[in-house]
Amino acid sequence: MSAAGDLKRGLRRAALPLQATAARLREASPRPNRFAGAYPDRETALAALPPHQRAGYDDPGAVEISRAEMTRIALADWPVIHFLSRWLTPSAQVLDAGGHLGTKRVAFEAVLDLSQTGWTVLDLPAICAAGTRMVADGHLPAGLGFVTDPAEAPAPDILLASGLLQYLDRPLAELVAALPARPRAILLNKVALRDGPEVVTLERIGPARVPYRMRDAAAFRRELDALGYRQVAAWDIPELAHVIPTHPGLGPSRSCGFALLDDANPETVDGEARN
Repeated sequence: MSAAGDLKRGLRRAALPLQATAARLREASPRPNRFAGAYPDRETALAALPPHQRAGYDDPGAVEISRAEMTRIALADWPVIHFLSRWLTPSAQVLDAGGHLGTKRVAFEAVLDLSQTGWTVLDLPAICAAGTRMVADGHLPAGLGFVTDPAEAPAPDILLASGLLQYLDRPLAELVAALPARPRAILLNKVALRDGPEVVTLERIGPARVPYRMRDAAAFRRELDALGYRQVAAWDIPELAHVIPTHPGLGPSRSCGFALLDDANPETVDGEARN
């Protein structure tokens, strides 16, 4: 190691307390940090909030947040589009867990033929109520369904969870077990991971804060292994890495995606599935 390199690293470490102090002061400004605080679990994070900031996505005011942006294809969507293009079979059923107002369905129809695809969103009551009204009014694709209970969804061929796992308050295995049938494939995208114990921070959503999980990467991979699916692919999304401004010493999270197949399923989704 060079002396210059050691000096730079030393200066960066010395600056961390100042950065954290500046970030905490910003919390009282009109433009607070997107992420603030670091807690060991969701319950502790919620307990740190005053009651008026504990609203989340299950609120009519949250329905339109970032909707226009989410209905456009982003760079991070292309791995999901790639696997959907290979795995969607005629009349396939997709369960879009945490799918908001079917924003991925709306975005992806620009590049995928989804005319015969059953697409159901699993989300919170306020989101589902708004989505159901918008389908009836013709503002969302006909046939797009919304459910608040995984057991009420049509048996899915593909479980899609894009940007959900940061907010999911149950193990992924529990969600899969609650479905009416085991999906043949699972696509996870934008999963926030870190090298070290899980940290829950608080994300600003409008005037409220919601718990945001940065999962232990090693523990999450063990969780995926325990599901019994074969990992076909994994990818990194560098542009979605985050540092908690109030706790910069924890380092950045990583954003990752995973494509999983159930080899025990006798049906195939593409040539990768084993007979």
